[in-house]
Amino acid sequence: MPSPFQCLHRASERWGNGRRIWCKRDDLTGSLLTGNKVRKLEFLAADAINRGCTVLVTAGALQSNHCRATAAVAAQLGLKCELILRGHEQELSGNYLLSRLLDAEITYVSRGTTGDEMTSYLADAQDRWARRGEKALTIPIGGSDAMGIWGYISAVEELMSDMHRHSLQRAAIVHATGSGGTQAGLNAGVLLHGVDADVISYAVCDDEAYFNDKAQADWDNLRANRTDLPNKPIKTLTNDQYIGPGYGKAGEEVFDTLAELARLEGIALDPVYTGKAFYGLVTDLAKQSFASESPDIIFMHTGGVFGIFPHASEVEAALGRA
Repeated sequence: MPSPFQCLHRASERWGNGRRIWCKRDDLTGSLLTGNKVRKLEFLAADAINRGCTVLVTAGALQSNHCRATAAVAAQLGLKCELILRGHEQELSGNYLLSRLLDAEITYVSRGTTGDEMTSYLADAQDRWARRGEKALTIPIGGSDAMGIWGYISAVEELMSDMHRHSLQRAAIVHATGSGGTQAGLNAGVLLHGVDADVISYAVCDDEAYFNDKAQADWDNLRANRTDLPNKPIKTLTNDQYIGPGYGKAGEEVFDTLAELARLEGIALDPVYTGKAFYGLVTDLAKQSFASESPDIIFMHTGGVFGIFPHASEVEAALGRA
């Protein structure tokens, strides 16, 4: 079922600076409010079933939206699930609570584990499951690979219908990028479907060069075995000016913005992904430095609402400042 699409009238009046801000409510996708992750997992899980896999294995931070979503999809499909999480066993909250509730088998690794080390842990997990007589599909962090990006190539087709229904001729599509898969899929979808839109990606970690390279690499990997796809690069526009104190951390300004949006529109963002992207958007609009001239802006709400609960004290402080 397509996710809702709505104009944020009060937010537009507050922050739009003469432009309309729309919201694609991918926070309301199915499978336990799994946000953008379920779009990728739709293709990844289908691949697992086609291969005869009985286990889904993936990795991420302790409060990973993607890991929680993978556990939810595995439970729905009757598959086992292992999550390799950066951190250690602790009080249950947010996505970590749900991952445990969904009966995922959890392996804890150091918070400082690198991406390459995670790849090694995923390979080891695949071997361990094989020794137990199970076939595991290993899914990269964020579900961001050549298979996962089909989720947002498909989402662009859905977005085209939303734009047509509301007579939007062109738009700027704004979203948070953390592992690059949604970014690659949106840009590839705009290219493949011929949509008149700029995709503007607000980084929540790493820098502009990393995300531009990562999105391009995902697109190139997809095209490697497909002769029906255009032999041209995708266009990427990454803004890395609003990462703040680092991944999983946010300043007061982000919490103040998400609290104000909740009051204006009844929409909850999280401080790790969507809150940073929305804060970056409205700040650039105020500074008249937004990277597109389009009169209509579509904010892709990629989910992550459960990620706000571990930050209750920061939210309480923002409410006190309101």
